[in-house]
Order: sequence, then C-alpha cells, then structure tokens
Amino acid sequence: MLSIFKHELKLNLKSLLIWSLSVGGLGFVCLLMYTSMEGEMMDMADTFSNMGAFSDAFGMSTLSIATINGFFATEVGTVHGLGSALFAALLATVLLSKEEDAHTGEFLFSLPVSRGMTVLAKLLSLLAELVIFTLICGALYILGFAALKEDISWKEMMIFLGSMLLMNIEISAVALIISACSARNRMGIGLGLALIFYSYDLIGRVVPDMKDYLFLGPFSYTNASEIFAGKETPAAALITGAAVIITALLASFTIYMKKDLA
Repeated sequence: MLSIFKHELKLNLKSLLIWSLSVGGLGFVCLLMYTSMEGEMMDMADTFSNMGAFSDAFGMSTLSIATINGFFATEVGTVHGLGSALFAALLATVLLSKEEDAHTGEFLFSLPVSRGMTVLAKLLSLLAELVIFTLICGALYILGFAALKEDISWKEMMIFLGSMLLMNIEISAVALIISACSARNRMGIGLGLALIFYSYDLIGRVVPDMKDYLFLGPFSYTNASEIFAGKETPAAALITGAAVIITALLASFTIYMKKDLA
C-alpha cells in the first residue's frame, strides 16, 4: 500500500509543481501589482462596488478593492478558487480509470494488495497532493504580503486556505465517481464539472432567486470576500459539503469494488 502511495505521488509530482507554482505564482504576481494600482483602485473602488450584479458576483460590494484584503479576496481569491478546482478535478478524474486506460491494471491488481487498499492508497495520495498544493500556494501568497510589507489577516487567511482545501476535496470526491465508472480518460468531463460548479456559484450570486440554494455548490463556503469581511461560513454549506464528500467516496468505493476491470 505504501509503495502505491509513493508511486502516485512520484507520478504526479511534475503536474503538482506546475499547477501549484502556476496558480500560486499568478496570485503572487497579482499581489505585487497592488502597489502600482493602489492609486487607481482608490478612484475605482466606489464604481466597482456599485455595479450591481457584477459587484455581487465577484465580491466587490462586500469588500473595497482599494484595501489589500479586498484586492486579495477579489483577485487572488478568484484565481486560486478556479485554478485549484480545475487541478482537483483533473487529479481525481483519472485517478482510477488510468489503470484500465493505460493497461497497467493487469500488473497493479496482480500485486498482493486488495483492491480496496489500492483505492485507499490512491485516495491518500490525492489528499496529500491537494494539501501540498494548498501549502505551496499559501506560502507564495504570504510571501507576496511580506514583499508589500502589508499586515496579513492570519485568521482569515487560514480560514480561506482551509475552506479552499475542503472545496477541492469535495470536487475531487465527485470527480472520483466519474473515474470509478469509466475505463477511459475522462479528463474533459472532470474539468467541465469544476467549471459547472464555479458557474453555478457565480450565477447564484447574480440571480436573487438562486441565492437560497448557493449552499448546494462547493464554492458557497469559499467566497474570499465574505471570509475576509469576517462573515461566518454558512453551516448549511459545510454540512452539505461534508455529506457530498462522504456519499461520493462511498459511491466510488462501491462502484469500483464491484466493477469488472478491463
């Protein structure tokens, strides 16, 4: 089991570094732009906060983009949310199906390790990769604040990174069902799933009738503007997220354990 865990980490190391440095690096660059744009942001803050649905969708009506926290939440928060969701979906969608697609399952499942332990090892490697991704991105964001000599709201930053990690786990759990059901690479479906979740949250914040149903999507508890504004995370969203993770993992295990492997 440990060998499978290490093999998965080694196999995805390059992808992990590329994605984490790309997403975290983009957030770092965005933060460095704050100083040069601070003057213009002061002039545009009121305009951006009064653009109706557009302001609500990107959190500009919650926090002023003229402040470092508001700028981080609206700019970096969006980049990290979408980038990490795509990475999580990408990893999970091929986690199980790649063995059949690449015809490596013949060797893997001939090892003296049960199918259940194999899946568990893969899941633990997926979790480790998501944690490492979050830590690398978080370190780059903190480095950005340090470069600007700006104070970091540590509590809000930790809540932001923790909620993003939970969101990535939820998206991965749902994408894992696709991987368990398929014998082919369905990467496109997984990436599309992440974009659907993001679009659902974006539209839900614009359409008044949908706001009461935002808790159904994984992005509902990761809104950076609300987190840095000190608002409490909706309990219904967290409970729904936990329920989805547990249900999706159980469904994936059940499907894959009973599946006739090609």
